[in-house]
Amino acid sequence: MSSVLIIGAGGVGGVVTHKCAQVPDVFSRIVLASRTIDKCEKIKQQISRPVETARVDADNTTELVELIKKVSPDLIINTALPYQDLTIMDACLETGVDYLDTANYEPPDEAKFCYKWQWDYHERFKEKGIMALLGCGFDPGVTNIFCAHAANNHFDEIHYIDIMDCNAGDHGHPFATNFNPEINIREVSARGKYYENGMWVETDPLSVFKTFDFPEIGHKDMYLMYHEELESLIKNIPGIKRIRFWMTFSKEYLTHLRVLENVGMTRIDPVDFEGCKIVPLKFLKVLLPEPSSLAQNYKGKTCIGCMIEGIKDGKLRKYYIYNVCDHAECYREIKAQAISYTTGVPAMIGAIMMLTGKWKGKGVFNVEEFDPSPFMEKLGVHGLPWIEKIIEA
Repeated sequence: MSSVLIIGAGGVGGVVTHKCAQVPDVFSRIVLASRTIDKCEKIKQQISRPVETARVDADNTTELVELIKKVSPDLIINTALPYQDLTIMDACLETGVDYLDTANYEPPDEAKFCYKWQWDYHERFKEKGIMALLGCGFDPGVTNIFCAHAANNHFDEIHYIDIMDCNAGDHGHPFATNFNPEINIREVSARGKYYENGMWVETDPLSVFKTFDFPEIGHKDMYLMYHEELESLIKNIPGIKRIRFWMTFSKEYLTHLRVLENVGMTRIDPVDFEGCKIVPLKFLKVLLPEPSSLAQNYKGKTCIGCMIEGIKDGKLRKYYIYNVCDHAECYREIKAQAISYTTGVPAMIGAIMMLTGKWKGKGVFNVEEFDPSPFMEKLGVHGLPWIEKIIEA
């Protein structure tokens, strides 16, 4: 029986709160906090179990520390913005509370994300005797765990990994993002990058693409991007010769994004407007639909998985492991869309792993550093069943 403090009341925070409420034998007390208390109250009203709410500015370590001391949680689940990872980790250090997040740190003034900022906390967390679990969403998160599962059960050596993320859903809007617009557009418009033969190779944004036949969806064009799990997997899965990340986008999305880039609306540097300084991307975020509002009318499915190639018993092997998630089913269950669902459910399962002692350590860790088996068992139980296939043996 444990107390958990969830920071962030967007789409993912809502899913985590709902899912924690479904496991009362682990989560005996749930506190949901956000800068916007109304968002917390809206989520609270959807859940039959008692959920406490609080207001906190996740950019303010002092406020975070005060709230943590008041709540005395066993674990902090960070579903706020990646900009706020370090302030929350600082608060965990000061209060001696374990930490979990779904996305790595990104500085507000630079479109760059990597694990170094958080990995640098390892010794301080270790000395404090507490644990931080990084990137426990779907990608990163489950995709990392899929790779660890494959390494333990299906390969003697893993040489090639392609992580493939397809959203074939339709939300009915001309242009919208499935998670925070600011983070989404910064990520998609960044230069692509993949790892091959011991080196990082960069590409122009969305310039490399190919078609893949996704299960239960069909053929879709997918585009090469950089994603943070590549950085941790080359560190923790030995023998990788190449690893890439791919994501699908509709033609409409890409057209809108290109126009927005061309007119300067995706800029992250301040510009002068009628005597005020505004950041165009932040202004655009205000105009776009709130991602959690997409859920009610979302139709279609997502398919996220890993195509892995390597050696087993001296023979070449190709192996595919994936999950298919239905937007409408997610809404029927907890009023969420599948992008939030596939991120929030793994965060809740990661919290179970930590709170029940299945995963434990002192310091900062990525999910693939732990035994994947108990986590994999929980995926199907809590709404994200997985399928694995040997393509060639």
